[in-house]
Amino acid sequence: MTIAAMALLLGGGALAAIAGTALAHNSGPDPVPGHQHLAVTAATVSCPDVGENLRTVPSVARLQVSRGLASLDRQVSDAYQAMMSGGSSGSTLGTLERQRRQTIGAMADAIARGGVRRPDDLMRMSACTTKPTGTTPDRDLSQRQSRSRGGKQGPGQGLHHRQTGPSRDDFVDITTVAPGTVSPPFATPGGRGASTGTFSSACGRNENGHFNSDNVIVTPGVTNGAHHTHDYVGNTTTDAFSTEQSLAASGTTCSNGDLSTYYWPVLRELDGTSAPQPGAGSDGNAGSVLTPASVTLTYHGSRSGAVRAMPRFLRVITGDAKAFTNGPENAHASWSCTGFENRQLADKYPLCPRGSQVVRRLAFPGCWNGRSTDSGNHRDHMAFAGRNGACPRGFTAVPQLTERLTYDVPPGDSFAVDSFPEQLRKPVTDHGDFIDVMPDALMNRAVGCINGGRTCS
Repeated sequence: MTIAAMALLLGGGALAAIAGTALAHNSGPDPVPGHQHLAVTAATVSCPDVGENLRTVPSVARLQVSRGLASLDRQVSDAYQAMMSGGSSGSTLGTLERQRRQTIGAMADAIARGGVRRPDDLMRMSACTTKPTGTTPDRDLSQRQSRSRGGKQGPGQGLHHRQTGPSRDDFVDITTVAPGTVSPPFATPGGRGASTGTFSSACGRNENGHFNSDNVIVTPGVTNGAHHTHDYVGNTTTDAFSTEQSLAASGTTCSNGDLSTYYWPVLRELDGTSAPQPGAGSDGNAGSVLTPASVTLTYHGSRSGAVRAMPRFLRVITGDAKAFTNGPENAHASWSCTGFENRQLADKYPLCPRGSQVVRRLAFPGCWNGRSTDSGNHRDHMAFAGRNGACPRGFTAVPQLTERLTYDVPPGDSFAVDSFPEQLRKPVTDHGDFIDVMPDALMNRAVGCINGGRTCS
């Protein structure tokens, strides 16, 4: 069988980059008896992250930079799909480099026109490579589960939409994980002078069905800037075109009047369905959206002292939607199961025992530079506290948001988070976004509760 034919058969994982193939029985249990797997070495497209390297973006350049970032993401996705379809990796990467050079150049010019020194170092980020994924992402996870339940392939689930992960290797039995594995940076009670209170906003579970594939923080003004679907709670009107004025004038799902917007990528059941829509099947995110069983939004204090109020419209992100190719430096999400939350996973999905729910935790940075509500890469104005609980020099402690989401999922390797296509729906890519739109009185109440050691909502 030729490599191109094999790529068409498997339908995924940038199989044009195959380094070797062998027909073999999977060593693990198979939902379909007698099913054979192609053991292969595959790769995805890995590009330097231009957005992470932006430092200053003048206001007059923001829309063009936003559109440029969205174009870069689309170019990578198209290159990945071309390789999936059997295209030459060398030719595909050459075309991609030329596209990226033009787009990055236009972004750099826009920044320079805004009165900032042209960031010529970005031009060195045009070239991309392939990143080995180990073995082929098991695209049959959703297909086989669909067949076992009598399901049918949904509309739009052709080669272009079928495989963007995950692999069986992305799942692990939580009972085999050692307690204390991967301690996430959640605020914990500290020593003398620590602010030990908490403040919670009860904002529901997105029962009103507020979804879109926009990202108003990273790619404002661009529809489908995320290439995956987000769940929203809190502010009821958030989309790519939201402004501070529209957010402040919006309604909210939060019972305490918190107008903040909280969003994260949806979790889907891999049931073989695929809607041909942006952020869903059209971007490789197949499956039915799972509504969280619970959503808990809690603000914690600082282990080293009091916190101060966040400024209204502070934008905060956590995790990295491209952590599979970028690396885990900014991966601050973790996975676990109810009853086993002393065992946290950063780069695996948990297989939970019967009666236990899947748990996602997202920890946001709790240190602010005291000056700006955003930064060029949406990270530099915020920081995590150090191991001693103290903020880095030049930063001050503000309430640290943590999000805990639980889900009822079918047994087995039956679910995955939405992602950019080339990120293969890896669990390490989980992330969250937040814009503080609390009325000042509510924020002051939250700070008073946290610094006073009380539990409030």
